[in-house]
Amino acid sequence: MHLINAKEREKIKIGEVLKLETSSVFSIKKDSLLIKSKFDKISDLNKKQEYFKALEEALKLLEESKKLKSNYWIFKCNYLIAEIYRKTNRFQKAIEYFNQSLLKIRLSKVDKNYIKFSDFDYFNSLLQLGTSYHAMHVSINFNKNHSKKDSIRLAYKKKSYIDSAMAIYKKIEKLPSVNREVEVLKGTAFNNISNIYEEDSLFTKAEYYALKAIEIHKKNKDKLKIATSLNKLGNISLSQKKYQKAKKIYIEAIELIKYNNNSTAIRRKANLYYNLAWAMRNLEEFEAYDFQEKFYEIEENERDKEFRGIIEEISAKYDVDVAESRVRQEEENKRLKSQKFFWNAAIIAVIVIISLAYWLALNSLKQKNLALSLSQTKLIQDQNIEKLKSESQVRVLNATIDGKESERKQIAETLHDSVSALLSSANLHLQATRKQFTNVPVEIDKTQEIILEASQKIRDLSHTLVSSVLLKFGLTFAIKDIAEKYSNSELNIETEINNVDRYHQNFEIKVYNIIQEFVNNILKHSKADNALIELEQKGETLFITISDDGIGFDKIKITSKDGLGLNQIDARIQMMKGKFKIDSSKNNGTQISVELPVLEKEEPNLV
Repeated sequence: MHLINAKEREKIKIGEVLKLETSSVFSIKKDSLLIKSKFDKISDLNKKQEYFKALEEALKLLEESKKLKSNYWIFKCNYLIAEIYRKTNRFQKAIEYFNQSLLKIRLSKVDKNYIKFSDFDYFNSLLQLGTSYHAMHVSINFNKNHSKKDSIRLAYKKKSYIDSAMAIYKKIEKLPSVNREVEVLKGTAFNNISNIYEEDSLFTKAEYYALKAIEIHKKNKDKLKIATSLNKLGNISLSQKKYQKAKKIYIEAIELIKYNNNSTAIRRKANLYYNLAWAMRNLEEFEAYDFQEKFYEIEENERDKEFRGIIEEISAKYDVDVAESRVRQEEENKRLKSQKFFWNAAIIAVIVIISLAYWLALNSLKQKNLALSLSQTKLIQDQNIEKLKSESQVRVLNATIDGKESERKQIAETLHDSVSALLSSANLHLQATRKQFTNVPVEIDKTQEIILEASQKIRDLSHTLVSSVLLKFGLTFAIKDIAEKYSNSELNIETEINNVDRYHQNFEIKVYNIIQEFVNNILKHSKADNALIELEQKGETLFITISDDGIGFDKIKITSKDGLGLNQIDARIQMMKGKFKIDSSKNNGTQISVELPVLEKEEPNLV
């Protein structure tokens, strides 16, 4: 690792030419400037919490950077992807990409575009990797439903994650404090080390690192960070039942940020008021309840803001859905009215033509030609009527499927976005209530277990109704999720997906349901060892191929069976103006081919 000082880093700016002691000239190529422009746009999406769009674009930019062999931008993209995963609580993925970002710094002093890595790049990546391991440790919870074997396995994983986090924090501690930015990062690491030691009841060590963090933040005159570290120091005293000392520390911290009203400071004050109330209650000081009320007041205000945001988001989605539904219904009514007029005109025209033909034949042709003409006319009429019946049946069936899909999507969104949020809020209230009791009542434990079980079942039900992976990440990730979820020791499902973009959500749901129905048939009937799902967009057509090496079936018998499975799929594909083909025979596996025109592709979001 090559460390540079602050003066050197200030000189290294994009587009600036700089002569160093080695007489090397540092410059930025046009390709690197283009990548920077794209990177800045993705960073804006990340700041606006548009995580799924940001992740999709960041993964694409990472591939571009790899083609240019630009180590700096490979590092930046890996770090940004890791940050998105961390913010969305996918810590395992965050760890993977933070490691990739660190790998580029270790292997390179500068990249091919002569951009030098800074001390902050290295320290920050290292710290974020440590906090991701720390978060993985915190996310593992035990419950009574775990078997002894599972409990041992989870305990080992929990220990390994916290050991990894501690090793990284200790490494940061040993590195030199080359500038103020790096020193602030070390302060954060010291706070995290203090947390770990407090959790292990090593209070002397916990207090030592909390004081080190406070020393750094005082040097940099950062009152909010000082208050954060003081809160940690107070908690250590509280854990040791040193209530008077804890009280004094909490009051000192509150005074530091008393007039700071940004969101982070408000949250910190809420925690401090709650902890202060707890310390004073143990000291039997009646003012404790005043501070507890302040905590509840802040908590309620912050929670109201969160709920207002959730309700506004749900309302906006509902309003958009209703508006779109009305527009679609009006268009469908117009189409049916136009179609009805056309068929009425066509029937009248046919009647007129038949009448005219009959009259002409009666007057000019012989009896034999007349009978032949009538026979041909009747055949054409029967074919038209049969075609009309078939199309009507397809439309009715397709409308039924559309209604079911829309209803399932609305139920899933309501369960996930509203009911799940309310259960989480109830759990937070119970968690706060627990701290008010020295001996927690059994009913509170049982209630929390019931809420957690209900939350899990709601998440599972929401995912069953409509795939959350499909809604959030799109068709590519959803199909890979199907393959991973349904693969087991008896059946291995692989995917090959090329040039597949994000499409309109209704189109993606229809394609996903078609593929899921075929995969269900493989699981139920094929007795296959291997299956392959292939998707590829060529021009404006999406090609889907699903094959397996199972026992196959007799196509004639299958297509003649009653049931909605293949009929629904066939109706769906017809209405999407696609093509559908099954190639199968007994003991020779099955291959299903579908071609769908891409008519509902989303417009790109311009940043």
